[in-house]
Amino acid sequence: MSDAGRFSHQVYARRLAAAAAGAAHAGLAGLIITPGYDLRYLIGSRAQTFERLTALVIPASGDPTVVLPRLELAALRDSAAGDLNLNLQDWVDGENPYDLLADALGGHARVAVTDSMPALHLLPLAERLGAVPVLGTGIMAALRMVKDADEIDALRRAGAAIDRVHARVPDFLKAGRTEAEVAKDITEAIVAEGHSEAAFVIVGSGPNGADPHHECSDRELRTGDIVVVDIGGPVEPGYNSDCTRTYSIGQPDSEIAEQYAVLQRAQAAAVAAVRPGVSAEQVDAAARDVLTAAGLGEYFVHRTGHGIGLSVHEEPYIVAGNDQPLTAGMAFSVEPGVYLPGRWGARIEDIVIVTADGALPVNDRPHDLTVV
Repeated sequence: MSDAGRFSHQVYARRLAAAAAGAAHAGLAGLIITPGYDLRYLIGSRAQTFERLTALVIPASGDPTVVLPRLELAALRDSAAGDLNLNLQDWVDGENPYDLLADALGGHARVAVTDSMPALHLLPLAERLGAVPVLGTGIMAALRMVKDADEIDALRRAGAAIDRVHARVPDFLKAGRTEAEVAKDITEAIVAEGHSEAAFVIVGSGPNGADPHHECSDRELRTGDIVVVDIGGPVEPGYNSDCTRTYSIGQPDSEIAEQYAVLQRAQAAAVAAVRPGVSAEQVDAAARDVLTAAGLGEYFVHRTGHGIGLSVHEEPYIVAGNDQPLTAGMAFSVEPGVYLPGRWGARIEDIVIVTADGALPVNDRPHDLTVV
């Protein structure tokens, strides 16, 4: 990785070649990638989508081309894409950029587009090609699901950074403080500990913890509260952390402690189930079965996990019905939870990397219900 916080041009060249091979295998003439995580993955560009078209064209056979407004040329050359010697086709207002896309594909109409392409660009492209493109989601997901050594290193650094934040969280959790005040402290700590920003901060105290996607509110923390803290963000070159720990303001009552211990066993069972060849739904079942056996299954209301990388949520999804076999290099969360409406909730979440014979968690903070 370079000092600029991005991967080497050889990494991006390999990804472009793999994307072209994926398009050829699918019987497509090529892929068209507009700004978003797929573009960032393939060429390191953080270009944004505007009314003027920017797109990467990857033919199944031939060299990739970037079509972009002339006013964006300097920004592209300053990104990792500037090291790749890509064909550049710039255009100015008044010209039709969709003609340039068609030319870069040799006039072939059977193409796939990234799922983040706005309708603003998809519809005129379809009109120009005379056919509606298909989604390239499957091709790109197959590439992005399996992380290479550089990506795994980036995820491990992100995991260590968010662990440092969780180590500071007990100092922020004081009876009488609001969730919003705690969230502000955590947000500052996320940046201070090496993230470029806080992507999300959930502080769910007492009954708010029973809402898995509660963010924060003006509710004051009280002695006896169980507090769910789910936090994360990107660490350069943009790979994300995501880690949840649950805290208790004062000693929890015995029933809560017993139910939390079941959740610990469920999370540990799911991590232990991770290895190549096991399906995503089997990992989900490993957590769910423990909770169900203890009478808590109905209080586990979401999937066990989601893939992570440049995006906080990406494939593979660890959920019933997903028979995707796990492969070494996949990275995803393992985060079962229990949510008792109107009372309290708890969640334990680690990011794990699938290894040749199991799972490598990137988080190492204790899983116990931390009493503050």
